[in-house]
Amino acid sequence: MKKSHLYISLITIIALTSCDGYNKLLKSSNYELKLERAQAYYQKANYIKASGLYEELIPIYKGTDKAEEIYYYYSYCNYYQGDYSLSQYHFKNYFRSFPGGKHAEESLFMNAYCYYLNSPAYRLDQTDTKNAMAELQNFIDQYPQSTRIDSCNKIYDILRGKLEQKEYDITNQYFHIGDYKATIANTKNFMKEFPESAKIEELMYQSIYSYYLLAINSLESKKLERLNLAMESYLKLVDLYPKSNFLLKAESVYESCLKMKNNINNK
Repeated sequence: MKKSHLYISLITIIALTSCDGYNKLLKSSNYELKLERAQAYYQKANYIKASGLYEELIPIYKGTDKAEEIYYYYSYCNYYQGDYSLSQYHFKNYFRSFPGGKHAEESLFMNAYCYYLNSPAYRLDQTDTKNAMAELQNFIDQYPQSTRIDSCNKIYDILRGKLEQKEYDITNQYFHIGDYKATIANTKNFMKEFPESAKIEELMYQSIYSYYLLAINSLESKKLERLNLAMESYLKLVDLYPKSNFLLKAESVYESCLKMKNNINNK
């Protein structure tokens, strides 16, 4: 962009910003007028200007009957600008400041919802995901009869699905890089954490095969123990998932374990 065009653009922005007297209003000590204009800006979805006025008015009206509404709208200004971290903080702070306020339930829900919106793809750090789940549970505990409970449960399931996929990928990766002890340990943890997961069958098969591969490369003193664990894991898979697509492969491993075990016992 040429300098002359850049200069014209800056002039245009300044003109648009000041044409409604916003800059002059910021310098004013007429707080009632500022509140009136903040609400007008909010209604017109001009959240940047509304936010600037509300932020100034929060300490001015603290302790008054208008404080609650000002802080409520200020929280939403941040939300509508897409700053979910900041809006989450203010929604939670609203709830703490006005626990009996008419927007308390909504604000506690929005606090959790903002964490949800900040939850990244499952491959990334899942701190916000776990925070969102904790805050959703907190909301459910606080408002068990809320009409928002169904929404909380649906969001919770989405978030839990991310954690499930992440743990599955980690366990699966351990298996494919040949870290069989980690595969077995992670499979046990996965089954405890996600007992209804459709991915358990595959991980159980990998765990069975991991025991077998560990047995092959074990000292004689460890072979029988690991073969027995592989065989026990196979029987558990059969018991839990009698129609599993992994049964044929798992049965093949079981038979290999049985053959190896018989050879050891016959020595």
